[in-house]
Order: sequence, then structure tokens, then C-alpha cells
Amino acid sequence: MSDASSAARPGQAPVVTRFAPSPTGYLHIGGGRTALFNWLYARGRGGKFLLRIEDTDRERSTPEATAAILQGLRWLGLDWDGEAVSQFARKDRHAEVAHEMLARGTAYKCFSTQEEIAAFRAEQEAKGVSYAVFQSPWRDADPATHPKGVHYAIRMRAPREGETIVEDAVQGTVRFRNDQLDDMIVLRSDGTPTYMLAVVVDDHDMGVTHVIRGDDHLNNAARQQMVYDAMGWTIPVWAHIPLIHGPDGKKLSKRHGATAVGDYQLQGYPAAGMRNYLSRLGWAHGDAEFFTSAQAMEWFDLPGIGRSPARLDFKKLENICGQHIAASDDAALLHEIEAFLAATGRDALTAAQRDLLSRALYCVKDRAKTFPELLEKAHFALTSRPISPDAAAAPALDTVSRGILKSLTPRLQTASWTKEGLEPILTETATAHGIGFGKLAAPLRAALAGRSVTPSVYDMMLVIGRDETIARLEDAAG
Repeated sequence: MSDASSAARPGQAPVVTRFAPSPTGYLHIGGGRTALFNWLYARGRGGKFLLRIEDTDRERSTPEATAAILQGLRWLGLDWDGEAVSQFARKDRHAEVAHEMLARGTAYKCFSTQEEIAAFRAEQEAKGVSYAVFQSPWRDADPATHPKGVHYAIRMRAPREGETIVEDAVQGTVRFRNDQLDDMIVLRSDGTPTYMLAVVVDDHDMGVTHVIRGDDHLNNAARQQMVYDAMGWTIPVWAHIPLIHGPDGKKLSKRHGATAVGDYQLQGYPAAGMRNYLSRLGWAHGDAEFFTSAQAMEWFDLPGIGRSPARLDFKKLENICGQHIAASDDAALLHEIEAFLAATGRDALTAAQRDLLSRALYCVKDRAKTFPELLEKAHFALTSRPISPDAAAAPALDTVSRGILKSLTPRLQTASWTKEGLEPILTETATAHGIGFGKLAAPLRAALAGRSVTPSVYDMMLVIGRDETIARLEDAAG
């Protein structure tokens, strides 16, 4: 097995990984993490990350599912090299390899019918054997006995004694008894290739050096390794990663909440935060919790992946995403917020709203865990007059408070529009009316934002400017 923990050295083939989803539904969060691990491993070593759509199940594969998968990957920021490969489009190549195996003697023609195989299974079950390996009578049959003009399947000539050993970069050495592995079909009697053959042929032809995928495929590795051996091809580095479980330790399902990558986009999580969080689901680099994608590329390695299932922790996800929102460059953050609005079908920002939100980001992006939370904090910059206070804010605008606001507005006309210039005016106004600043802040929040929870009143005033501030206060004062 090649060194799974280092970059390609001079003379070595570059690292090539792949993500190969089936387009029968949305991009599951587990699939998103698998794609991320492959992307990080390749990108961190200057290699290639390829995409293959395993669309051989023609009845269940849909263009809509393919589009959803591509959209999910794009949202996560996982770019792939070249065009996505369609597995179905390569069926003739798969059949060609099956016939080459036949010519090599590593596979054979099997004329057994479905009825004969079913009868064998029934006979074994009657004997109390829950699982029995079907041994085709055609494995060592004289070709002269082959029936003419009858369709046949092509079966792998698997070893019947000893063990097949899979050296896995995550799971370690895994042994499979060969008497438990049947002569699997590689080409059906109707001429269509099986999944087990197609995957190996595609990975070989695409130059894949590392197969990083869920550990539910570990048993497949033993069978697929036989195809590599039958063709004399180099076996890639296997790395089978544990699945993701829900917070309760059970297999992740819809009862745990969102299971599709696209759902997290619609809920307003930032892509960088999702990449960071998914990286930590089953992989660790010391005690690092918050890190950039550049750091993840530098650090990510297969020995850092654990063997136990990872548990989805929504509180940790929110915490990580909040840190990424706070640390984001304002221009990039604004771009992602607009993409969120578009994805959720919300109204696009007007030019004026975009300008004000851009100016407000410095005071609203701290402690917001999602974009809806950020937009709620930025409501003061996105709303327009007349401001309608919500139920929590409205009581602050009583008769006394409106009178105080009315006395404040003339002093703001000539104030220096900085926090240092505004602070003494607001403090003096509160003192003159025998109240603390906190008692003045409540009606100010209600007048400026229509909310009881907002950024600091100084930040709001600085963002919306003198004229808009005075206009909102005058509206509230009546």
C-alpha cells in the first residue's frame, strides 16, 4: 500500500481522489463530508479531486437529483477538476473489461438461470443455512459444453481458499475469508455491467489513487480488490470512514433534523462554517476546533480519522458557524448573504439596503450564528420609515419616552456624528430627565429599529446617519 499520509514525491503519481454519488436523491450530509474529505486530501497535496455521477440505476437516477448534488457541492465550495463523469455513459468500457477478464481466464461464462439460483438459495434455507455462497456449475465447465445462442453472465473467478486482505488507511488490516465471497457477476446476461465492476474500471481509468468513502463500502473493497487483481491493476489506497450518527448515537435520519446539505444552506449556515464543522466530524488535528479551509487542507490527513461513528452536534455547528461569520471579510459575507436570500426565495437587497447592510456588518456579525440571525440584528439597516415597533419594543414608546425623544432631536442637528460626539448628548439627556442611560436606550431602540434587541444605539445611529436618525426619532415622538 502506498504512503497514505504524505504528498506525492518526485517520481510518484500525483494524488487523485474522487466523489461518486448516486443521483437518486439529495446530497446527504454524510455524502457532503465524504466529498469534503476527498477534496481536502487532494487539494492539500496539489492533487486532483474528480467527480463521478454513478447513474447506472436508470429507474431511480434523475437529472433533478444530479443538479441538487452539484448545487450542494458548489455551495460547500468544493470545486472539482474537469467535467463530472457519467458512469452510465461508460457502460461499453465496463463491458470491454469484463470480456478482457474472460480472455485472461480470471472470469468465466455462467449460464445459470435466476430460477436455478433461487432454487439453490431455497434449498440452503431449508437446510438452515442463512447465507450460502452460490457456486456456479459453469466455473470449470468445458467450453464445449456451453449452450449455443444462449445469453450468459460473466462471473469473477474468485479464489475459494485463504483470505482477501484489505489494507485500509483508517480501519487497518481487514481480513475476509474467501469461502464467504462468491464469484460475483461483473456483466449481466443482458450485457449491462454491475456496480462492482463499473466502480473499479472507472477508478482505474480516472487514475484514482485514494478511495476515501463511507465504511459501509468496506465489504465492497474486498470484492473490488479482486477485480484489480484480475486485471493486474494497482490497488488504490483504501480509506473507509465511519458514518455520521445523530446526537443520540443512532444512524442519522430525518428525525434528527436536516440531513440534506441543501437544508443547511436554506437555514442560513455559512459554507466556511459547514466545511469547518464537517471536517471535525470524525477527524481531528490536535485540539483545533476553529480553522480556515486553508489550514484544513494543510492539516488534513488519513491517520487523523477515527474509527468510531461521529455524532452530529447542532450546538457545536452553530458555535463554529458563528465564529466564521464574525471572522468573515465583509465583502465576502455580503456576497454569501445575498446568495442565501436568492436560495430561499427572499427579496433581493435594494441598492440602498445593500449599502446600509455593508456599513452595518461590523456591528451585527458578532454572535450571529446564522444569516437569519444576522439579518434580524441588521433589521434597523434594512427597514424603512415609518418604523413599526414589534410587540416587545412598542411599550418603550410611551408618552414620557416620546417626550424625551422630542427634546433630544434638536441637539442631534448640530452634533458631531461620532460615538464620542453623541455619547455626552444622550447621557446628558437621560440625566436631565432623571433616568439612567438604559431607560433612554429602550425607546431609542424602538424608534430606530422597531426592536427591543439591537446593536448599540450608537452603532445604529452611525450606520443610518444623521438625517435618517432624526427622521425616525421625529416619527416616534409624534
